[in-house]
Amino acid sequence: MNGQTSRRSEVVRSVSEGQRAWGGLWVTFLLAILGFLVIYPILMLLLGALTDTNPVVEGISLSHLSVKNFVTVLANPNVAEALANTMIACGGGTLIAVVIGLLFSWIVVRTNTPFKGFIAAASILPLFAPPLVAGVAWAILGSPKTGLINTMFKWVGLDWRVDFYSMWGLVFVFGIYYAPYVYMFTASALRNMDPSLEEAAEISGASAFATLFTVTFPLIMPAIVSGMLLSFIVMLGIYGIPAVLGAPTNLAVLTTYIFKLTNWSPPLYNTAAAVAIILMVVTGLLVFLQQRVLSGRSYTTVAGKAFRPRSLDLGRWRWFTFGLGIVYLLIVVVLPSLALIVAAFRKFMFIRDAASLFDMRQYSLMHFYSIFDNPLTLRSIYNAVEVGVVTAVVGGALAFAIGYTIHRTRVTGRFWIDLISTVPVAIPGLVVGVAYLWAWIGIPGGLYGTIWILALAFIARFMPDTVKSLSTSFMQIHRELEEAAWVCGKGMLETIRTIVLPLARPGVIASMTLLFVLAIRELGSSLFLYTSNTMVMSVLLLDYYEGGNIGKTAAFSIVQTILLGVLIGGANWLSQGSAQGSVARTG
Repeated sequence: MNGQTSRRSEVVRSVSEGQRAWGGLWVTFLLAILGFLVIYPILMLLLGALTDTNPVVEGISLSHLSVKNFVTVLANPNVAEALANTMIACGGGTLIAVVIGLLFSWIVVRTNTPFKGFIAAASILPLFAPPLVAGVAWAILGSPKTGLINTMFKWVGLDWRVDFYSMWGLVFVFGIYYAPYVYMFTASALRNMDPSLEEAAEISGASAFATLFTVTFPLIMPAIVSGMLLSFIVMLGIYGIPAVLGAPTNLAVLTTYIFKLTNWSPPLYNTAAAVAIILMVVTGLLVFLQQRVLSGRSYTTVAGKAFRPRSLDLGRWRWFTFGLGIVYLLIVVVLPSLALIVAAFRKFMFIRDAASLFDMRQYSLMHFYSIFDNPLTLRSIYNAVEVGVVTAVVGGALAFAIGYTIHRTRVTGRFWIDLISTVPVAIPGLVVGVAYLWAWIGIPGGLYGTIWILALAFIARFMPDTVKSLSTSFMQIHRELEEAAWVCGKGMLETIRTIVLPLARPGVIASMTLLFVLAIRELGSSLFLYTSNTMVMSVLLLDYYEGGNIGKTAAFSIVQTILLGVLIGGANWLSQGSAQGSVARTG
């Protein structure tokens, strides 16, 4: 036995020495790829913000470096207004998201509400709708003149009107759409909290209501704050919802303002780069704050003693909490879906009264015929699928190499690989698009105008999600299996091919499918990188909406939703639900 142990230790030590010998070259190779994908575009974005040259006309230049663009941007009242609108919309949306997410996590985990599995599923359903599609659906519902909600109010004789083309509309949609982020964090914390702390409070005479607000919620405060910050960060980088609900009333936030700058004549690329840097810095600070909250140790609620989560008996009130779940499902899923279906199949969106709404003669497939008569529709679907395949294959292979290097080797430099591959988590999709635009638009014969620039931007954008998803698979494989292969004489590559890859295959396939789905629904990065030949589905959907054709927009939204539903269903089936949070992080 001692001989076998000695032989094994000798072989492991020999392989480790081999890793160190080739480790330098391997780490240099990976750092070069990450530098190309992440560092170079960010540096070019910063250079663009510090110069006054036009990259299309004059190319990239190091002359006239100054902070003039930042000074101009910070003194511009339009930027200040867009920043203030962004803070109000994201702050108000986060407040609503915290209330909804916290309420439903408490109902699902800590009460005896019936059909809790159904409520738990309803609580995360908004994650699966692309933000742009959600914005379009609520525009159809809440338009001040032709909105379905106002039509119904008029039909029942109520003198009420709603207007979702406003700050309140934006805050409401942000809040209900991103509440699942808070729900996922707080539900997990409630499940892991020792109920004896609450029982001690009640024995001391505190009511259930007082216990909830003086013991339960304070103890899961790190989870609440973390979910709140994540919701705020994601809202900060979203373009689709503010573009749809804010454009009719010129309500600009930072993301829509950046895109507007690049569409002026002449395009203000330098100013857009400066605003993008400011947005990236704000997002980075919030991500740093979230990491600090997650690493906090002062709110320990999980100990070595075994316990079971306690369910509070609500009595007759349990049907009230069940009703809240039904109302939430109606608002976030049923109503938007019905709005899209009505708009997609109705010939004209003018609805005089409820009788007209149910008049089947007003419905047809004309909008579906119309979108598929447009050659851009099929081309955008083909481009989206092509970009998705390239992103999934190349991004999946790169994430596997990065994840294996970080978690299964001891090579020097893996810390920097981990750090650089995590950087994009703090960069909104729209900023990634501006950075890649700066990096490649002024270089003749480069990547700009090809499918590859979209795929590379998506790989960089979603690298933290993919590596994180794969890391779970790597950490589940015990090192003894690899060591056994080395003892049997297999080399590093042969061990990966015959041992690691087959065992991690479900996670690898799920990560690649996840990348495929994320690439198809991505809008922010695509807006700056597409051309007429490389237009993808999300961009064409926005184009239909901005063209004023609600019927076509709704029909194409349904096509995109069905396609994504099939893909997300496949991804969840392959990964058994582990990728849900990552699918929904982006917009």
